Amino acid sequence: MSGPEPFKLHAGHPALELVNTLDFRFSGQTVDLIPTYKELLRFTARLQLLTPEQGRKLGRTVGEEEGRRVVASTAELREALARVLYGRIDGTGPPARQLQLLEQKFHAASQHRRLVAREARLEWSWSGTERQAEIPLWMLAQAASDLLVSSHAGLIKDCGDPTCRWLFLDVSKNHTRRWCDMKTCGNRMKARRHHQRVKGEGDS
Repeated sequence: MSGPEPFKLHAGHPALELVNTLDFRFSGQTVDLIPTYKELLRFTARLQLLTPEQGRKLGRTVGEEEGRRVVASTAELREALARVLYGRIDGTGPPARQLQLLEQKFHAASQHRRLVAREARLEWSWSGTERQAEIPLWMLAQAASDLLVSSHAGLIKDCGDPTCRWLFLDVSKNHTRRWCDMKTCGNRMKARRHHQRVKGEGDS
């Protein structure tokens, strides 16, 4: 028996991967790829923010109602982040209410990190990794906070397929990447343009 389908990760950053979990965002028929706490744990493990064992322990200890609350809060983070990032891409600017919501999420996450020494170096660690239901949410919020104020923020683009528009970091040599995934959206758009060209030649 096969397991659940793996998450398709094309964005190059956990915060952008989170935004992309609302699939077909601009089609009117959206699909939420993390509808449950179990899927949220699987997603953060796929991003290597949590280890599979940490995810399994959280899955055993977090109750259903608590899990639903965290999923709803994660969706709030995702949609506020999406409004800000697509606003930047579209030139409309970030909505003030969404910025305020992101700030609240970022502050909440930062309160649960502690500075620890590991093998002669310092790093941030999370308190209660295997007990706190909000750990996946806090990790994603921290990733988003780090990205928004980094130099990489200027490299965020959206897929050139208007029915997709998944976000990604364009770290290509000349910053000319156009698609979230060439094998899907890139080929689909090429085929669409070819069909339109052939149709135009036939009508002329």
